[in-house]
Amino acid sequence: MNFEFFIAKRIISRRTAKKRKGNTLIGTAIIAIALGLSVMIISVGTLTGFKQEITDKLVGFSSHIQILNLDQSSSFETQPISRIQDFLPELRQLKGISHFNPFVTKPGIIKSGMEMQGIYLKGIDSSYSWSFFEEHLKAGELPDFSSADAQNEIIIGQALASLLKLKPGDKIRAYFIQTPPKMRPFTVKGIYDTGLEENDLLFVYCDLRQIQSINNWSDDEISGYEIFINDYRDLEGISEQIRDLTYQNLVQGKQALDVETIEEISAGFFDFLRLTDTNVWVILSLMVLVAGFNMISGLLIIILERTRMIGTLKALGAKNRNLRRIFLYQAAYIIGKGLIWGNILGLTICFIQDHFRLIPLDPNSYFVDAVPININFLHVLLLNAGTLIITILMLIIPSGIISRISPDKTIKFD
Repeated sequence: MNFEFFIAKRIISRRTAKKRKGNTLIGTAIIAIALGLSVMIISVGTLTGFKQEITDKLVGFSSHIQILNLDQSSSFETQPISRIQDFLPELRQLKGISHFNPFVTKPGIIKSGMEMQGIYLKGIDSSYSWSFFEEHLKAGELPDFSSADAQNEIIIGQALASLLKLKPGDKIRAYFIQTPPKMRPFTVKGIYDTGLEENDLLFVYCDLRQIQSINNWSDDEISGYEIFINDYRDLEGISEQIRDLTYQNLVQGKQALDVETIEEISAGFFDFLRLTDTNVWVILSLMVLVAGFNMISGLLIIILERTRMIGTLKALGAKNRNLRRIFLYQAAYIIGKGLIWGNILGLTICFIQDHFRLIPLDPNSYFVDAVPININFLHVLLLNAGTLIITILMLIIPSGIISRISPDKTIKFD
């Protein structure tokens, strides 16, 4: 054990056993660090939770990656591609892909009584995974498209159901503007509610074969493929591999295909999510600065309390760097104590909110009905390490006051 750590430990133990003049300010520094860290944990947990929840909902509607016709226009009308593609066996073998399914889309107008609303009809088949809508199903049941004949059952959003006053079992008509115009009757099988009102009002899911019939497409023609992956962090890597596979079509003179990720499909949402990162960085910076300045005040009090001890140690041959280490060890102890309480407070609040959803939000404004929390222990560890390192670095400069303390004056200090 080096003598700097030994002396720092003795000072800390004496301070714990006996109240001293500077304890109030030091206690304030500990509280500031604890509150600062807890606010940072809550802020990062809320941001990552919000981003994850919004991303999961967007993926639920559109998948992680889509393969479409390269001639795709910016409208909702799609150009067909062949359901049979040479690269599909290789696509199934790609690591990180959980599943994929064909889909067909069609814009239309839905009518119920005297009410009408524009919709985006999305056709899927029995290979589609309903896990997302199972989680958000509010009424009725999920349709089953596994029968040999095309089904007329649909699932609609709560926002659309409220607007048109629909409930499971109701009959509606959908109209499609084309030459010649077409109409299809549908039955509401289920109602979902994701909190993304814009999408809940727009997306209606039906049997893929219904839209193929409306478009006069063959069974082999679809709008594209939806691809879901296991880990969102692999999005760019997997999308590049899929682009390499679809590029074979272009080389072989076949139908040219385009590959789009969810961040390209819903670029507006992801631009908004990136803006929230700036707010969190501002909060983190302010909290670290507040904790740092409080620690500077605490360290100055500690040094002033120990002026006589500093002079004595200097007279015995201790160098300035040795004395700096003594007080930085004490500061590290105080910071560590603040970090422990900050972790306890911040994580407790996060766990309570995550499990009991005590703080609600307006889903029309925030796209979620309660403050979302995502606890990533790597983020917590980095916040602790960053706070400790930055605060210690901020204390190096004020600890330089030790070099100005003269032994001949301080030993006589009373």
